Amino acid sequence: MVNFTAEYLGGLKCRAVHGPSGVQMLTDAPADVGGSGTTFSPTDLVATGLLTCIMTTMAMVAERNGIKLDGMSGTVEKAMRTSPPRRIDSLKIHLKMPIAADHPAVEKLKHAAQACPVHLSLHPDITENIEWEWAS
Repeated sequence: MVNFTAEYLGGLKCRAVHGPSGVQMLTDAPADVGGSGTTFSPTDLVATGLLTCIMTTMAMVAERNGIKLDGMSGTVEKAMRTSPPRRIDSLKIHLKMPIAADHPAVEKLKHAAQACPVHLSLHPDITENIEWEWAS
């Protein structure tokens, strides 16, 4: 079990603390709902969590199979619903892979991406799409 704490700072900002390490981060509400949008919003963290979880899970599989994924990078585009209730509508992920599309582990890595814990924790109504860019 990992514990986190958070404190409301006012102005729609919160400070969160990672219990084991003491590392702190701030969140802010998006500008379109009254925040200043100066840092990650809570839903931005969900989107970022998905992207980094996919990359980390694939990296764990790659390491177990002697595959180097150094240089792998990605982006995530978050879209919010336009009608109530306010929630994430879709997450579009683009992964730039340092291995070729014909590498023998491609299907294993794609499976790992779909099996990451954040993906498995998200509501099924959130549309997720992964675009792959393979090295040539």
